[in-house]
Amino acid sequence: MTLPASPGPASTTPELSTREGLTGHLKTLAAAQGFCLAGVAPAVEPDGFGPFQAWLKAGFAGEMHYLPRREKAYEHPASVLPTVRSVLMLAMTFRTEDRAPNRPGAGQVSCYAWGDADYHDLLRDRMRPLSDALHAARPGCRTRLAVDTAPLLERDFARRSGLGWFGKNTMLLNRRHGSFFFLSAILTDVDLAPDTPHETAHCGTCTRCLDACPTDAFPEPYVLDARKCISYLTIELKDDPVPVPLREGMGDWIFGCDICQEVCPWNRKAPRSAEPVFAPREGTRPVELTRLLELSEEEFAREFGHTPLARPGRRGIARNAAIALGNQKDAGAVPQLKRSLSDPELLVREAAAWALGQIEGTAETSGDAAPAVRPAMPSPDGGG
Repeated sequence: MTLPASPGPASTTPELSTREGLTGHLKTLAAAQGFCLAGVAPAVEPDGFGPFQAWLKAGFAGEMHYLPRREKAYEHPASVLPTVRSVLMLAMTFRTEDRAPNRPGAGQVSCYAWGDADYHDLLRDRMRPLSDALHAARPGCRTRLAVDTAPLLERDFARRSGLGWFGKNTMLLNRRHGSFFFLSAILTDVDLAPDTPHETAHCGTCTRCLDACPTDAFPEPYVLDARKCISYLTIELKDDPVPVPLREGMGDWIFGCDICQEVCPWNRKAPRSAEPVFAPREGTRPVELTRLLELSEEEFAREFGHTPLARPGRRGIARNAAIALGNQKDAGAVPQLKRSLSDPELLVREAAAWALGQIEGTAETSGDAAPAVRPAMPSPDGGG
């Protein structure tokens, strides 16, 4: 979203006439809006652009075709705002409490999606007062708000703006705030005072995040193979079956995954968010798996359409729920799974058939459903 100049007189406050004064003012406003971290980076080519290209070439992006499609745009933030000079990076903590142990019949949702709002909208709303302040202090300036969707290597600019370092799980880490925070950016053609880049990593020899991943999604430290990541499998891979060899590793996660962050020592004492919008809402902690399979498209949209769970849609979430039930091997789920063999979505029928096989001890338990499932589906194990 590019914002043109707002009408109104230039600021007459002397301290805002300098870039240092204006930058300090923006950071104060950021704290008042609930951001836990704020820093400024110059608008230059990010250090991570070369590694990003290599990552794409290795095929680690999986089905996220929008990434290679816009590959060149990530080379410089001018692709987002042509006149950009500064990138104001912001972080907002979202974890309100620790994840409770799950119980049979329930699924896990990543804690960033527990609340009753889409974080994209929330962060944009919180950034607008900062953008307004820029326009008031520098009439005629231009700004662009970025929350996930712009071709911007946010973590690179966050590191360059002093917010933290890259963990071995590829997350941005901060000594005080850990990694459970959203990143967003305000790009502007105003020359703001840059912060000192964070050059030192503080992970040492620790490999807890790498060792804890149940699907072995890290081929090496600092590299994620998204094709094996539970977050990717449950959210981005929304139109295809999950490869069979990865299903058991998904456990009972039906949207996202927090494992590699939960085991990180830097998250142990990190402050929790006090934002009410991030607190668990009814129905997301825990999530009743059989109920997810029962929801119609309309019911799903009514309950989850305004939340992050809308991204994979009813089809993706129901597929994930069936896989979770198969992993739990709960015989009580068999009646609903058998009803799901008649689900209008082929993706859900295939997952339900697999889950029944897991529960009843044979992959052919639902053999009567095979003609309705397998011929029209791509091979879930990646074969022909």
